[in-house]
Amino acid sequence: MTAARAAVEILKREGVTNAFGVPGAAINPFYKALKEGGGIAHTLARHVEGASHMAEGYTRAKAGNIGVCIGTSGPAGTDMITGLYSAIADSIPILCITGQAPTSKLHKEDFQAVDIAAIAKPVTKAATTVLEAAQVPGVFQQAFHLMRSGRPGPVLIDLPMDVQLAEIDFDPETYEPLPVYKPQATRAQAAKALTFLLESERPLIVAGGGIINADASDLLVEFAELTNIPVISTLMGWGTIPDDHELSAGMVGVQTAHRYGNATFLESDFVLGVGNRWANRHTGYNMEAYTKGRKFVHVDIEPTQIGKIFAPDYGIASDAKAALELFIEVAKELKAEGKLPDFSDWAASTQERKAALQRRTHFDNIPIKPQRVYEEMNKAFGPETRYVTTIGLSQIAAAQFLHVYRPRNWINCGQAGPLGWTIPAAIGAATADRETPIVALSGDYDFQFMIEELAVAAQHKVPYVHVLVNNAYLGLIRQAQGNLGINFEVNLEFENINTPEIGVYGVDHVKVAEGLGVKAIRVTDPSELGAAFEEAKKLSVEHQVPVVVEAILERITNISMSPNVDMSNVKEFEEIATEPGHAPTAIKPLKV
Repeated sequence: MTAARAAVEILKREGVTNAFGVPGAAINPFYKALKEGGGIAHTLARHVEGASHMAEGYTRAKAGNIGVCIGTSGPAGTDMITGLYSAIADSIPILCITGQAPTSKLHKEDFQAVDIAAIAKPVTKAATTVLEAAQVPGVFQQAFHLMRSGRPGPVLIDLPMDVQLAEIDFDPETYEPLPVYKPQATRAQAAKALTFLLESERPLIVAGGGIINADASDLLVEFAELTNIPVISTLMGWGTIPDDHELSAGMVGVQTAHRYGNATFLESDFVLGVGNRWANRHTGYNMEAYTKGRKFVHVDIEPTQIGKIFAPDYGIASDAKAALELFIEVAKELKAEGKLPDFSDWAASTQERKAALQRRTHFDNIPIKPQRVYEEMNKAFGPETRYVTTIGLSQIAAAQFLHVYRPRNWINCGQAGPLGWTIPAAIGAATADRETPIVALSGDYDFQFMIEELAVAAQHKVPYVHVLVNNAYLGLIRQAQGNLGINFEVNLEFENINTPEIGVYGVDHVKVAEGLGVKAIRVTDPSELGAAFEEAKKLSVEHQVPVVVEAILERITNISMSPNVDMSNVKEFEEIATEPGHAPTAIKPLKV
């Protein structure tokens, strides 16, 4: 068979059932093999970067998934670099397959020939241009081994046209994936880690995205319940424990954090971090404020991650699932021996803060204050909802006000944060799981970056609800510029001559969305948000397309965050909640 056909057969035997991409001359032999081989559904993107983000959303939505994105030579590969960066930053395995000029032309500046392997190397676990057709099976086998082993991440395989077309001997029936390598904690390491717990009075678990990657959220909850230790979720670990669990203590950080989460963290004396990176939006830059007065144990699948940000008191290189299994085993023995401390008063205090330290969401202002949008989302979308979003004030406010109850129900590119990510990632997530209702969230600039991908969802019948909060501003950049005393080149407003009724809000997102084949609703009154969300849910099911709900916001709202990237110094720009009616959808009723 051709080397391209061998690659397709390997994809199927590695569990691939879906791919996202854009064909082109240099990758057409692979597409021919994809068609003739069958068994892999393909979604045609409108932009190749969009295909890479679809692959990310597909991987993130379901344990064991590996999204595949495909493009031709030259600009297709360079367009997918952003997707590869986003994937490696958040430890997400995706496979990027690119076409390439024939091997004999690689040194002759052929049309659309670029050294994509060299370009992609810094943002992948491996990037290879295959020069010998007989190596194709081994390169693909190794790619899946690398993506799944250790810290997960993306791989790029570049296939010259002559390599794709060459005939090779390959027996797919006897193909087997390579064993996956994951470091495992030892019993002695687990026992030592828990000695720090025995010496503490106010312990916390910081639950990172590695727990979700390891499909170990149930073990995290079991360990927390066994030991009665409160859990702080990172942005990537949100959903490992339900927000309404009595041991869920909120999120910590300089932006995507809760008042009660930060207050609880600063009271703690021991932190057990599992599957987390100590990302700067969590710790802030003032490491003394974050670390002083408390001891740390850090568990991470990547050995070089331990000590990268600060030196813990003890580090364990281990897959989160393997470590949690041992922590449970040791903790059960300690409990049976009566050696496990009683942390019930400490755990109760975290819930008291959760009830007392809240931000206000209920405002009746017109134009709409953004906090009200999230309040209405909490009312309209149930605990089964999967949220997809990227970066900006919309994402920061969402993390402060929305609620997540299940792993993989908060899909967010935590580190890279590329604008435009949300629409294609939502399409990928919805393709992976048709049963879980998806709600995407964008600011107006994120929405405009890759708005063309809405046509993909219309073509392929991918339904979801897309909440668009529009203030005609680069909101997060405007707020950051305030620290420098400027407001420069962040205004998006203009009077649209074709839609004068929207005033200075410029782009008519309703017309554009409808032109791309989806439904759209514009809301200007906060009292109408709930009905709009209900209508959107109904229309998305009826028509099997995305439904955009655009909320016209007040132009300027500053969202709570630290002006100096210090988690102990978060500024509250808006009113805090002082009576229960100020935050009616908070997890706990406000305790005044």
